[in-house]
Amino acid sequence: MATIITSIIIIILSIMFILNSIPISSSCPIHQKQALLQFKSTLTTISNSNSDSNSDDYIPFTELDSWDPKTDCCTWDRVNCTRTRNKARTVVELYLYSVVPLLETPVFSNVLTPVFGIRTLKVLDISMNSLAGEIPGDGFGNLTRLVHLDMMQNNFNGSIPRQIFGLTSLRYLDMSSNSLEGELVPEFGFLRNLTTLVLSVNRFQGSIPAELFELESLRVVDLSNNSFTGGLSSEVGKLRSLETLKLNENFLTGNVPDEIGNLTKLTELSLAQNQFFGGIPLSIGNLKNLESLDLSENLLSGQIPAGIGELVNLTTLDLSKNRLTGPIQSSIRNLTRLETLRLKNNMLTGEIPFWLFKLKTLKKLFIGGEASGLIWNNKTKIVPRCSLEQLGMPSCGISGHIPEWISTQKDLDFLDLSNNQIEGGFANWLAKMDVGSIILSDNKLTGKLPPQLFESGSLSVLALSRNNFSGELPENIGNARAIMILMLSGNNFSGHIPVSISKIYRLLLLDLSRNRLSGPVFADNPLLAYIDLSYNEFSGEIPVTFSTETQILSLGGNKFSGDLPVNLTNLVNLEHLDLHDNNITGNFQDVIPQIVSLQVLDLRNNSLRGFVPKAISNLASLRILDLSGNNLAGSIPREIGNLARMIETPDMKPTVDIFNFLIEFQDLLLNWKNSFRGLSSRKLDIYSFLDLSNNRISGEIPATLGNLKGLKLLNISHNRISGNIPVSFGNLDGIESLDLSHNEISASIPQSFSKLNQLAILDVSNNKLTGKIPTGGQMSTMNELNSFANNSGLCGMQIRIVCPEDIRRSDDHEVEDETLSWFSWEATWVGFPVGLFSSILFMAYSLNFLNLFKFW
Repeated sequence: MATIITSIIIIILSIMFILNSIPISSSCPIHQKQALLQFKSTLTTISNSNSDSNSDDYIPFTELDSWDPKTDCCTWDRVNCTRTRNKARTVVELYLYSVVPLLETPVFSNVLTPVFGIRTLKVLDISMNSLAGEIPGDGFGNLTRLVHLDMMQNNFNGSIPRQIFGLTSLRYLDMSSNSLEGELVPEFGFLRNLTTLVLSVNRFQGSIPAELFELESLRVVDLSNNSFTGGLSSEVGKLRSLETLKLNENFLTGNVPDEIGNLTKLTELSLAQNQFFGGIPLSIGNLKNLESLDLSENLLSGQIPAGIGELVNLTTLDLSKNRLTGPIQSSIRNLTRLETLRLKNNMLTGEIPFWLFKLKTLKKLFIGGEASGLIWNNKTKIVPRCSLEQLGMPSCGISGHIPEWISTQKDLDFLDLSNNQIEGGFANWLAKMDVGSIILSDNKLTGKLPPQLFESGSLSVLALSRNNFSGELPENIGNARAIMILMLSGNNFSGHIPVSISKIYRLLLLDLSRNRLSGPVFADNPLLAYIDLSYNEFSGEIPVTFSTETQILSLGGNKFSGDLPVNLTNLVNLEHLDLHDNNITGNFQDVIPQIVSLQVLDLRNNSLRGFVPKAISNLASLRILDLSGNNLAGSIPREIGNLARMIETPDMKPTVDIFNFLIEFQDLLLNWKNSFRGLSSRKLDIYSFLDLSNNRISGEIPATLGNLKGLKLLNISHNRISGNIPVSFGNLDGIESLDLSHNEISASIPQSFSKLNQLAILDVSNNKLTGKIPTGGQMSTMNELNSFANNSGLCGMQIRIVCPEDIRRSDDHEVEDETLSWFSWEATWVGFPVGLFSSILFMAYSLNFLNLFKFW
């Protein structure tokens, strides 16, 4: 028996030895290997053709160096294969993120063609490659086994191809940060296994399809930063497995549905930056697992629900920039894990509760702000139990000195106490705290700035505008090398700008306007993009040492003189140039038309000569042009009607908070509706102005000016312009103020003016106009006599002068009335006897009838 068992064991071992001696294919299939090598070859060729190997900055393409033709592709970096021992291994995962070289010329999506031949793929990551063109639908249609597809951070455009919806095994789909557009189609309902859908930062529009709410396996939905419209359907309540819902930065409207409370597994909910209105639904209190709730920047109203205090897992609560009313909800004190609380810019009222500072976990607190009615109790002393990193309390009624309890916050990196009534000097203890951002604008602070403040290695933002600081700027200001934003406008600083300021390498924004500074200008910092030195006492020629990164340059209201420097043409990124109210000379046409990046140009009240050249049309981005009060001659070129940004009707752009506070630049002063008014920097993008008044311009008005439909203001008054008013002016759809006064314009005001439905101010006085003033639309409301004065030939109801044609028409009416009157009297005389005879006959008949009745 033992012999038999031994023989069986020997046989089994022999078989195992034979099986092990048979070679098993464990490498990837040759066609998949060749496909990957072809992909590498394509990228290598593209990289080499777009770079010079002899150049100093040449970077060879090395991302796929491990892809060696002599080795098994399953051993290569970024490649994973099946782990089956007894079968040929196949490629199932490709991680091709950030593999395409960054080049000046775009790399198109067809480089992926070889990859689409690997039909066994389950995971494909092609994110962060800047691939351009449309998503290759046919290629992706081959990859029917895909479970995970990541194509974020590319430059794909067009719509999502229908083949994507055939990938029914997909669980993860990320197409975020591309340029995809169009509406989401119902076919999304085919992706029944989808758990993660990320389409953020694209250009999708239309409503969110109802089919999306049928995908009950979804755990993550991120459609943020698109252009979705319509309401949020109550069907969203069906997504009961959802853990993350981000719909922020769209145009969604309506009420937040109560059914949002059904999503009890949610840990993150963001509906920020939409147009939701109504109250915050009470059902929000059902979301016990919620860790982050962001409903900021909507139109939500009513009080903060008490149920928010039951969301005990909340670490972030952001309700800022809404229309919420009432007090700060006391139940918030129950949120023992809360780290960030943002309630700023609402209509909340009442006293700011001190229990906020007893929330031990609190790190970031933002309350107060625009329209807020919250009040700080300046009499009560507090001892915070929290360790704040960021504190924002603008417009909270804080008075007296800077609250000293802030000195206990050793981790503080951001402090905003702007727009309060804080008095006294800049606290020395604050200067020593090494805070990163200090915003104390719009208070009543006085005295000199402590030099200790600029010994900080962390200070990146210092905003002290519109206080009463005085004295000279500290000479060591340049020691604060980390400063990026320095705003000291609207104080009483005097003396010169310290030379050391040019050592602040990271300085991006410098606003020293509305002080009494003088002397040489030092602003040659290499990254400096915004410079405002307006309304000081600087003199001499305009500095030419500004960085090529300069985008905004405001030097108006000083004593600069000399010619416009040609070096301004080197500022290739300059968008806003304001030199008004100086004594600048030179020929306008020699310099300005070459700065093609300009959007705003204000040279008002200088001594410029020359003329407006045809090349003005090169400034395709120009939307505000003020050349008034100079010595320009010549005629208005017809090419001025080609200024593209003045032709378009501007759109309102959303404001952007930088460093947790809104940077408000100086207002641009313009002659708006017969008086100088400040135009807020937040509105520069939605207005177009053209002011050529108070020069020596002659010739006729070009009809092409009527092309500028985006104009809000057109002023060519106080010149020597002659000829007619173009009929095309009736096309100025957006015009609100039109001033053609004090010229030599003749003929009549075109009837097309009746189409100017936005017109509020019209001045055509002191010309040679004749004829009837048009009526209809806004023209019928233009009844200011001075607006039409000194035009001896004008008439019309607006100036209470009857026009000759109206007199003739009136005479014709009188003749007609006399004729009608004659016919009326004649008819009376004819009708009287006829009527009398008829009456007699009727009476006789009636009497006979009555007699007959009596007889019967």
